[in-house]
Amino acid sequence: MPDLLAERAPAKVNLTLQILGKRADGYHELESVVVFARVGDRLTLRAGELSLQVHGPAASATGALADNLVLKAARALAARVDGLALGKFSLAKQLPAGAGLGGGSADAAAALRLLARLNDIDLGDPRLREAARVTGADVPVCLDPRPRVMRGIGEILSEPLELPKLPAVLVHPGVPVATRGVFEALGLRPGDRRDVEPLPALGVMRPEALLALMAAHGNDLELPAIATEPRIADVAAALRALPGCRLARMSGSGSACFGVFGSQRAAEAGARTLARAHPDWWVRATVFG
Repeated sequence: MPDLLAERAPAKVNLTLQILGKRADGYHELESVVVFARVGDRLTLRAGELSLQVHGPAASATGALADNLVLKAARALAARVDGLALGKFSLAKQLPAGAGLGGGSADAAAALRLLARLNDIDLGDPRLREAARVTGADVPVCLDPRPRVMRGIGEILSEPLELPKLPAVLVHPGVPVATRGVFEALGLRPGDRRDVEPLPALGVMRPEALLALMAAHGNDLELPAIATEPRIADVAAALRALPGCRLARMSGSGSACFGVFGSQRAAEAGARTLARAHPDWWVRATVFG
């Protein structure tokens, strides 16, 4: 085994998120355009018995190690691959918890990629994809972090999309929001369906076309989340007020919001402005793609 293997675990961002209904088993069906940001966590793997260490500025909010999705993913793959070589994971945690940025899922997916590299397993191997699916709903889309449409409960993925790069600012106000509570606030009962305009077929898109698509298809969980945590509305409003912000909304089901900007310079200036005005917020200028 090489002395050290490393993988990035980029933040997952839902440019759009529509809830189609609630299944009889209680799971919500969705349709979402997902991209990944140039910010995230970093996971490394060394030889040894299976273990995990977590460090970094967001480490204290990750919860009990026994419940960490990195270990859950590793055990799920080990249950499917006889003689799987494991190792010691070290997670540099940068992404805030409960933000709707898929941090735990991205970490789990990075763990699976590391184990695939170590054991010469192809990313398309069905055992790897099944381990991702049983680990968490967002892990499959994070396994190969490229823009896609995600459907079902997260397990149905389109082929990678050719989307333009978008300069952006990510903001988390420091208050986590529980996914279960947000979905409950949506108020659907098992068997309910929502009248939602489906996404069109997505080909090669220019920035203006992508922004128009986003304007037409929002995040159905944003209002229920604001009802749970009103500070989300403050974050979105602060982003919209920045010069050069083209569109701002909440990502996923958590409390993080993003703003899309006309240029990287405008995004970086906006991030500096927000960081000065709200030093208790987590603010990052980035690029989606």
